[in-house]
Amino acid sequence: MLDGIKAFVKGVINRMFPAKNVEQALKIETCISSMMQTRIELWQRMYSGMAPWCKGYVKSLRKEQGICTEFANICLDEMESNISVEELDQIYKMATRDLNENLQSGLALGALIIKPLGGDKVEYVTADRFVPIAYDERGRLIDVVFVENQKRGEDYYHRLERHSLRDNILTITNNAYISKSEDDIGREIPLSSIDEWKNLPATISYAGLEKPDFGYYRNPIKNEIDRSPCGVSIFESGIDQLESVDVQNARLKWEFESGERAINVSTTALQPIVGEEGRLETPKLDKRLYRGLNLDAGDDGDLYKEWSPEFRDISIINGLNQFLRQLEFNVSLSYGDLSDVTDVDKTATEAKIAKKRKYNMVSAIQENLKDCLEDLVYALAFYNAKLHSGYEFNCTFKDSILVDDETERQNDRADVSLGAMQLWEYRMKHYAEDEETAKKMVVQQADVIED
Repeated sequence: MLDGIKAFVKGVINRMFPAKNVEQALKIETCISSMMQTRIELWQRMYSGMAPWCKGYVKSLRKEQGICTEFANICLDEMESNISVEELDQIYKMATRDLNENLQSGLALGALIIKPLGGDKVEYVTADRFVPIAYDERGRLIDVVFVENQKRGEDYYHRLERHSLRDNILTITNNAYISKSEDDIGREIPLSSIDEWKNLPATISYAGLEKPDFGYYRNPIKNEIDRSPCGVSIFESGIDQLESVDVQNARLKWEFESGERAINVSTTALQPIVGEEGRLETPKLDKRLYRGLNLDAGDDGDLYKEWSPEFRDISIINGLNQFLRQLEFNVSLSYGDLSDVTDVDKTATEAKIAKKRKYNMVSAIQENLKDCLEDLVYALAFYNAKLHSGYEFNCTFKDSILVDDETERQNDRADVSLGAMQLWEYRMKHYAEDEETAKKMVVQQADVIED
């Protein structure tokens, strides 16, 4: 399969700008390999429904989008965040109102940068549009090149915008290039060659910064592709299962189409109506039901033969659900998130483990996202002259959806101890008792203790 992926990616038109071109142009070393760039391209094509195995009859079920949407929705559903300085808080809220849809793309491609553009405007940059140069010891991106490409006529224009934070000094540089290919860096030209770039500074520095001037998010998944700090797609570990799901779905579609009921009719039983292509037709009858064939059954043979094969849909659907469950396991979703809920036959222990697995992944995503948003707020404060306003950023994630059963029990027990929750309410919630039974059980427990 890997060879097929490599061959496919080579044919992609809008490929990532090669990191080697950045190294050549800026005389620096990047920390992303060609292998990693190839993988990012694959994730992008899969996320867009154009995986290498989606050919001919095999179409994408777009489960990649389903996975990313599920995690993004859960992570952001009960997130509460605000900034103590009202003006900065309004800027932050406007800047992050499209966070959900862009986080989905970040989950798909492994990483995401939220880059301030001034005021409350930001740009969401996924991993296919920036080249990482360096990370600090905690995995925060501190040196990066953003790539912008334009095509005008037969020429390709490239702009490399580098943001580097070293020794509390932020340095931003802009370089422009022209070439005859989108993959070649070509030769350097003045920024003024393009109207949109003519007012950009070639170099500018700011002293006294403790963080980068953007927020960086990466998926909490270890990079086993090239062992670099670069982010890994949330569905990387489920690629084989995603292929199996798409192929199995194609089998299911073919099973229904090939098994459509039909009646094979001898041409001698058809009225001699000649169609456009010279074929005999059956007037006023559904062409999907009647098919004219040269049936030869002798003088007394039937002129009609029914075609009504037995459907194998149940076994194919069961197979599809099995592939979906394997996919759910590999990408840390709960059973039933993608597979048929009515067909999830798992023990209570297995269901609890699956829920805990998803809870752990969601919690890890939220922690990384919180770090990203903290850095984004710092960058917004910097660009809006609010860095020394004394602002405080608050970001919390409620647990009513994400918390696992055991943690919820512990929280409720603490509430009972504090008197914030009645014991009979606890029993109703966790023992599925009605109010009358729960209160009765509490009284019986009290009587036992007194005795």
